[in-house]
Amino acid sequence: MSEPAAAAPPSDAAAPGRPSAGQSMVQTLAEEATRRGRSRNIGALRRLAPFISRHKPDAALALVFLLFATGTTLWLSGAVRLLVDHLTGPNATPRQIDRWFLIMGATAVGLGMASALRYYFTTKLGERVVADLRKATYAHILTLDPAFFLATRTGEVLSRLTTDIQIVESLMAASVSVALRNFLMLLGALGFLLVVSPHLTGLVLLLFPVVIVPLFLFGRRVRKLTASAQDQFAEAVGFAGESLDALETVQAFGRQTSAAGRFAAAVEQAFATSLRRMRARAFMTALVISLVFGGVVVVFWLGVHQALNDHHWGSLFQFAFLSVLAASSVGALGETWGDVQKAAGAMERVGALLDARPGVAAPAHPTPLPQPPRGEVAFENVTFAYPGRPDLPALRGFNLAVRPGERVALVGPSGAGKSTVFRLLLRFYDPQGGRVLMDGVDLRDADPAEVRARMALVAQDSPLFSGSALDNVRFGREDANPEDIRDAIRAAQAEAFLQALPQGAETTVGERARSLSGGQRQRLAIARALVREAPILLLDEATSALDAENERLVQRALDQAMVGRTTLVIAHRLATVLKADRIVVMDEGRVVEEGAHAELVARNGLYARLAALQFGEAA
Repeated sequence: MSEPAAAAPPSDAAAPGRPSAGQSMVQTLAEEATRRGRSRNIGALRRLAPFISRHKPDAALALVFLLFATGTTLWLSGAVRLLVDHLTGPNATPRQIDRWFLIMGATAVGLGMASALRYYFTTKLGERVVADLRKATYAHILTLDPAFFLATRTGEVLSRLTTDIQIVESLMAASVSVALRNFLMLLGALGFLLVVSPHLTGLVLLLFPVVIVPLFLFGRRVRKLTASAQDQFAEAVGFAGESLDALETVQAFGRQTSAAGRFAAAVEQAFATSLRRMRARAFMTALVISLVFGGVVVVFWLGVHQALNDHHWGSLFQFAFLSVLAASSVGALGETWGDVQKAAGAMERVGALLDARPGVAAPAHPTPLPQPPRGEVAFENVTFAYPGRPDLPALRGFNLAVRPGERVALVGPSGAGKSTVFRLLLRFYDPQGGRVLMDGVDLRDADPAEVRARMALVAQDSPLFSGSALDNVRFGREDANPEDIRDAIRAAQAEAFLQALPQGAETTVGERARSLSGGQRQRLAIARALVREAPILLLDEATSALDAENERLVQRALDQAMVGRTTLVIAHRLATVLKADRIVVMDEGRVVEEGAHAELVARNGLYARLAALQFGEAA
């Protein structure tokens, strides 16, 4: 199961005078597009070097067998020359001929074994590198803060994680082996050609500029078209992800045809770009192969005329063999160059993802939180605006002090900043002004992982995951023992409905636990928070999805869970906060009132008006 996504803020923001995480992310994406537009090489693939260096033994063995296979192939040209010289010599005998054929046969067997081992170790290395890259990319994605996902859709991130890395995998597992083999073959063949016939080799070398220029020109176009096609496909995947995530809404409004049409249009646009890439690559391949083999024919024609004069037929056959090897290598390199360019474009996109940095991260030397935890929370003159909305602060000079073990309820109209208090406390964002303290430590000086380990959250719509109900509860604390899990399930009033499932708590609940009702999902989320045994409990409309009977039962369980814990409760239904030690009333990002229920009603302020709307005269 993956980490739950943080609740997205209403919008995106930045503090005046300093770039926020959201602005930085937008700038990163813009810079990525600019860089991709002006990139003219395959430098993006250098990012694979650290992953390759972790597996040096496999890389060394792949190189050894690559060199051995190349050397064996080149040695065949020498065996062909000696065989032809003996065949055309005046003293040729069947025994001598048989010996040379045996040598060629043994060479062929050695070539086969070396090629098999070369393929195995090269492919193994490529698959291992891509597996490491995929794991590292996903692990990095999980460190990114909500501001990143305000600028980048989840579907696009998944496209980079799957499709783009799949392109890199095809390069590393297959194309790179072919490319390295043919590159070494080309170098070796050219070296032997210079020894056999410097004059004819000079003619062969004259062909190289004619071949290399179109190879690079069309290769660059292939790479740009590949990056463009992947961007368009990622856009389609992002839209598909949104539509599937809200499939019931799409069907309820009868928008299936519209959604399918929009996805189809995006896919067709990506296909059209891919088609242009395929045409460019096909033309490049045809041009390179025609130039290479046409040039070899011309050079071989000149060689035959020379052999007719000096009768060095063995040298001619060796030259012809090496020329075919060289030409085949150049043709194969032309084929694989398109794969290299395609993978470079994909790796640029993956690299941009790896380059993304969270706006909230642990400092170089974090201040440890005091042990044992007290559960003390304080907001000191906090001002905060979400990325992209610096002119609309969610909190304005907000002050709040919560004593260890105190139960504080946050109430107020929508948009008052209640959920923002939780997001700052969980350090999904940092305030632009003021301080947020936990047990006396400024959260900006602490490690976010250590901060979050001291809190348990139950949100209004807490995400659950595929797997069993037991897995979802254990998600709160991985090392929880079965007894702790049973106690949490019992305290969250989830035991009865879990026992009624076919396999009890081991029953698979489906993606996002959609096989359960809303109230059942919420009780599992409460059990997940209780098993965490954190000193600070955050309840954001935790009982809003429950009916009256279940709300009463779960509220009783939460009352017990709150004992000895610092608890912050967000509630619009004021009946759920009447037992709070203190009710804090918020409006427009500030604390406007605080006190007990009866005291606040007597003041006839904002809380009294909210209470009158819900309770009428009974308030």
